[in-house]
Amino acid sequence: MRQIIAIGAGGFSMEPDNLALDRYILDQSHKPDPKICFLPTASGDADGYILNFYKAFTTLNCLPTFLSLFRLPTADLESFILEQDILYVGGGNTRSLLALWREWGLDKHLFKAYQAGVVLAGLSAGANCWFEDCSTDALPGELQSLLCLGYLPGSFCPHYNSEPERRLSYQGMIQKGLLRDGLAADDGAAAHFIDEQLIRVVSSRPEAKMYRVSKLMGAVHEETLETRYLSGESQK
Repeated sequence: MRQIIAIGAGGFSMEPDNLALDRYILDQSHKPDPKICFLPTASGDADGYILNFYKAFTTLNCLPTFLSLFRLPTADLESFILEQDILYVGGGNTRSLLALWREWGLDKHLFKAYQAGVVLAGLSAGANCWFEDCSTDALPGELQSLLCLGYLPGSFCPHYNSEPERRLSYQGMIQKGLLRDGLAADDGAAAHFIDEQLIRVVSSRPEAKMYRVSKLMGAVHEETLETRYLSGESQK
């Protein structure tokens, strides 16, 4: 079973007192103490980000670790990746993340892990990366389209409700054919895919939603998807 959980934003990095999305991710491994590895590449391996990951996940039933491409834990990255139960990718600069992953061959290792049943998850840039293309602010003050890994079909746009320019820009890029039809996520909303099919949308905030945005008959349409609000309890 291949699984990806793509989060618009949120989780431990934005809601340290509300770990509902993080618990949800852990639950999908179906293991009592899953090995979860944080990839903070998009943030330049920001120390504070890594510290916040450990602060959150050491309170949960799991075995947390992280992977730095600047301070490699091993020469055998493929084996390190395949040993994990969950790979959780942080936010930041999507373009830089993809460039570094491709340089180190991590994109190929991640795809092997995905095929082997390792749960892939991530927020913002860490959600963008799994799709065919995305809307990104990798360049300051400018939203652009970007080709991504293509594990999932279509495009993705994070921060749909918290950054007002995102909605108009994303719809405009789809209208112009710069992006494929896809999903847009509010902060706190996550799309759960199994075998490349969207099976569920969950959220850590009652108002957070996920939207399907598509071009039909020359016009862009936005559909609000059914969303399951997660309480503080673990849910599968």
